[in-house]
Amino acid sequence: MRAVPLLEVDDVSKRFGGIVALDGISLDVGAGEIVGLIGPNGAGKTTAFNVITRLSAPDSGDVRFDGETLLRTRPNAVVRRGIARTFQNVELFRGLTVAENVRVGAHARRGEHSVDDVIYYVGISSVRHRLADGLPYGTQKRVELARALASSPRLILLDEPAGGLNHEEVEDLGAFLRRFRTDFDVTILLVEHHMGLVMGLADRVHVLDFGRKIAEGTPREVQADPAVIQAYLGTAA
Repeated sequence: MRAVPLLEVDDVSKRFGGIVALDGISLDVGAGEIVGLIGPNGAGKTTAFNVITRLSAPDSGDVRFDGETLLRTRPNAVVRRGIARTFQNVELFRGLTVAENVRVGAHARRGEHSVDDVIYYVGISSVRHRLADGLPYGTQKRVELARALASSPRLILLDEPAGGLNHEEVEDLGAFLRRFRTDFDVTILLVEHHMGLVMGLADRVHVLDFGRKIAEGTPREVQADPAVIQAYLGTAA
């Protein structure tokens, strides 16, 4: 039985001049799910994230969160609706300490999780007083995730969280995401190129190609879809 949709993207299109970034895509994320959003470079994944978080306005269609449109929500108010995100390229306040960066998330939406609790949970207590600038890339990603969690989101959008991580770190990330979905009662929409992580983690997967959705289903269904094999996963040996 499918979970009740928490996020609904309904027939959304977005153009940048003559480039069609999103071409009437529809997708949903059920409450409590981990859902993957995959596709080749330029497929429209980050544009979809930007539309959902109101950094970019769609040309047509609607985005609903918990049954209510987001299109009248200001970008800086999205987090107060219960949506947090991380970015493909880590976006931290590099002149602030780790703790100060996480505190920004807590101020954005007062939640039930303290800054200290989130820092401990994510495993960055040892660097809490260090400036974000100059930290190892994997640690910066953890700081960004901690900042998102500090806002006590109901939905978190993760944009390539495994980017730049080694094999062991990717395995640790997968186990961590499974654990914190339960511990924080959070729903996850995940953009990721690491197919092992997506297919081992996601309950369902949506696939984009050239701004269109070409497939959706369980990881097994998506991996077996001929359109996906041709567009993204490569032809079978």
